[in-house]
Amino acid sequence: QVQLVESGGGLVQAGDSLRLSCTASGRTSNNNLGWFRQAPGKEREFVAAITYEYNAYYADSIKGRFTIFRDKGKNTMYLQMNSLRPEDTAVYYCAVTWNSGRSWYGDYWGQGTQVTVSS
Repeated sequence: QVQLVESGGGLVQAGDSLRLSCTASGRTSNNNLGWFRQAPGKEREFVAAITYEYNAYYADSIKGRFTIFRDKGKNTMYLQMNSLRPEDTAVYYCAVTWNSGRSWYGDYWGQGTQVTVSS
């Protein structure tokens, strides 16, 4: 059974950067991994995914500002977030992920890490 643990969230100002980490216990080298987020009063939404072949996919809202990457040797996935905006404020979750067409889904969710961006 895979367990995922996120870290790296915090309180930053608009324009700042943060790097989130997602460390897995259990092998995930053959899995696609992804980041999702949930803002207060909103549904959880897809942010980015990286396949086991290192192909990356991004939501339009963060394209060009966020970068997803993974280190299979460390069993860890990362989300580098630059040029943060107040609307990026949310709890960020990592998950084993898959897609159906343009929709992405997750399983084995982590506990989440809070990102707050002040204006």
